[in-house]
Amino acid sequence: MSDEENPRIPTSEDADIELDEELPVLPIRNAVLFPGAVAPFDVGREKSVALVEDIENLNQPVIAIFAQRDPTTDEPGVDDLYPVGVAARVLKALKHSSGNYSLILQGLLRVRMEGVSAQDPYIKARVSRLDEPKSEDVESEALAMSLRDIAKQVIQLMPELPREASTLIDSIQEPGQLADLVAANLDAPVDEKAQLLETIDAKDRIRKVLRLLTRQLEILKMRERINSQIKEEMGKNQREYVLRQQLKAIKEELGEEEGDTGDLDALEERIAKADLAKEADKVARKQLKRLRQMQVGSAEYTVVRTYIDWILDVPWSKQTADNLDIAQVRRVLDEDHSGLEKVKKRIVEYLAVRKLKKDKKGPILCLIGPPGVGKTSLGRSVSRALGRKFHRISLGGVHDEAAIRGHRRTYVGALPGQVIQGMKKSGTINPVFMLDEIDKIGHDFRGDPAAALLEVLDPEQNDTFSDHYLEIPYDLSKVMFIATANVGDTIPAPLRDRMEIIEIPGYTRREKLDIARVHLLPKQLDEHGIKPEKVDIADDAVRSVIDHYTREAGVRNLERQIASVIRGVAVKVAEGEEGPWTIPDEDSLRPYLGPPRFTSEVAERTEETGVATGLAWTSVGGEILFIEATRMHGTGKLQLTGQLGDVMKESAQAAMSYVRTRAAAFGVAEDFLEKCDVHIHIPAGAMPKDGPSAGVTMMTALVSLFTGIHVRHDVAMTGEITLRGRVLPVGGIKEKVLAAHRAGIKRVILPERNTADLEEVPEEVRDTLEFVPVCKVDEVLANALSEPDKLELELGDEKKKDSSASQVHPPA
Repeated sequence: MSDEENPRIPTSEDADIELDEELPVLPIRNAVLFPGAVAPFDVGREKSVALVEDIENLNQPVIAIFAQRDPTTDEPGVDDLYPVGVAARVLKALKHSSGNYSLILQGLLRVRMEGVSAQDPYIKARVSRLDEPKSEDVESEALAMSLRDIAKQVIQLMPELPREASTLIDSIQEPGQLADLVAANLDAPVDEKAQLLETIDAKDRIRKVLRLLTRQLEILKMRERINSQIKEEMGKNQREYVLRQQLKAIKEELGEEEGDTGDLDALEERIAKADLAKEADKVARKQLKRLRQMQVGSAEYTVVRTYIDWILDVPWSKQTADNLDIAQVRRVLDEDHSGLEKVKKRIVEYLAVRKLKKDKKGPILCLIGPPGVGKTSLGRSVSRALGRKFHRISLGGVHDEAAIRGHRRTYVGALPGQVIQGMKKSGTINPVFMLDEIDKIGHDFRGDPAAALLEVLDPEQNDTFSDHYLEIPYDLSKVMFIATANVGDTIPAPLRDRMEIIEIPGYTRREKLDIARVHLLPKQLDEHGIKPEKVDIADDAVRSVIDHYTREAGVRNLERQIASVIRGVAVKVAEGEEGPWTIPDEDSLRPYLGPPRFTSEVAERTEETGVATGLAWTSVGGEILFIEATRMHGTGKLQLTGQLGDVMKESAQAAMSYVRTRAAAFGVAEDFLEKCDVHIHIPAGAMPKDGPSAGVTMMTALVSLFTGIHVRHDVAMTGEITLRGRVLPVGGIKEKVLAAHRAGIKRVILPERNTADLEEVPEEVRDTLEFVPVCKVDEVLANALSEPDKLELELGDEKKKDSSASQVHPPA
């Protein structure tokens, strides 16, 4: 409520007043006049002054008051005014020396503007009076009672209002008049007051006034609480300050040194010895100066003290000396990990350059490969080989940008981001920093952590990395960053562009055997407290675990299975049995691991026509993929199942179109689809599948279905097909070949343009597989079907000589 308008109790004379058909109109700005209210107004606009000067010529000093919608309009028209106003009596008019007037107006009753009769020298309008219907029911009385109660509470919370206001509110019995009185004194926007003026029904008007008044009451209560808290806090701080000053005087009298001053002196000494960067030293000394001027118990003191501690704890110049003995580094890397030659080669190259150029910036590597191949453990191995500190950050599921850059110090409990925290824990400016699971970063309304990493992983920018908490440029250029990921597709392109990608494929069978012998078995024996001479697991038994109890690109499950065997031995040792225990073959594994979990499905899957074996790439390595085709009575529809993506569905349609085009050459009636439907299914329906590389496999399965010729069970294939019968190159060749090797495949058909990719396949795998590079679909059929001679295939002369025995190897 406000005390701008003097309330007045309306009388019966107001209701009986007779209005002229036309009344002069006085527009008012930033205010609304209500019936029964008396209020002063300043008049200065030309038309308004003309109206005031002409009041003496009116039949009675009554004018129409309408509020303006936009207070900035100097010459308002009819459309600029609210439609409902009040007829008001001019009680007094006072002219100023400037020619302006001050009016005291008394609101009489509501009027509605029906039309304008004149614009000059001032606005005259036809108006109709809006009489309020009588409301004397119980609901009106209840509403009026509620309004009185809340209005009195507001008056108590506003000391600037006169105490007589409560008495005035009690003296008004008519509900509508009470609502107008409260509305006139409400602290509310003009548009809301105008709506109250337009509300004729008293009960509706009281409800609206109650809503506005209740909101104002809550605001006043909140203000009262805030004021109380401020007074209480100020009193507490003042008392604390006085006590501390007294304590200081007492200590000075006793000759005791104040502990806090000594603590700050020690802090200043730490800053002098810390060998900070120039800007960091400047900030630390400035904050220390502020600290000396603060009260020890204040909240700001703790914030500044913590900030200075962080500046001093983070390393600015301390670094470890790199081990530049390349032979020793190679030995350490080989001790910890078998294989992974690409990564080891890159680390050795970096060391060689560091040996020649001392200020070489640290590399930023990203290891992409399936789970369990040793990406994360490789970071610790690299730090051991180089003689550097190691720190690992797990980025999986991180959604907040502040996790990388930190929070600003204005927040309660603010801390630096994980990068600066990691540097503090490392204690040197050149650690090995492992950014684990960088492909699993999320982002939401709190920011994008991947965008924050752009500065961290950019060699051109990370020498001035800015953390929101420190707000001091920090040099990350000497850090060796190693990121890990399972797939590269989910890493944002700008972030991926800043890293050197090294793809780590799955291990071969021989590599897994070596890893189990050198690393996994000794580790599990040590963890279970069993002496190596007590257990002898033969190579045949380890191969059985690899082939029949695990099927993975890495060695994580292999380690679990070996741990299961060792636990079984540990039970026997705990029961008092002597040993040693020998596990020579697969049969001796059954008591520990149960029956074999994986067997080769290739032979049994391809015993029927319409089934072909394909090769697929997944985030966990390569996999073999069975594609089944069948037909039934129908109308020529092609049905695809197995949760296939759009690209894979289009490959199936292209394969069907090619088969229909070559139907005569395959010995199939050209109208073979008129009375049958074809269904292509790829098992493991719960897993989504997509990509074009299954094109040749689906085409081979369809040809096998329609010709009745079986597909060889020892053949797997990959490649994209075109409607012209060309076979196009695909990706993931190394992973696919390793999957074929694990599954017992003997012949692999692949696009001719992918032959160069076979150089990355380990030699032991190349020696056990037959590779058939093809560039046309007919060459695929010639090498995949068990009886290709039954078909009229278009092969070159060289291909016709021997379509089934051409073994192709890349150069060693």
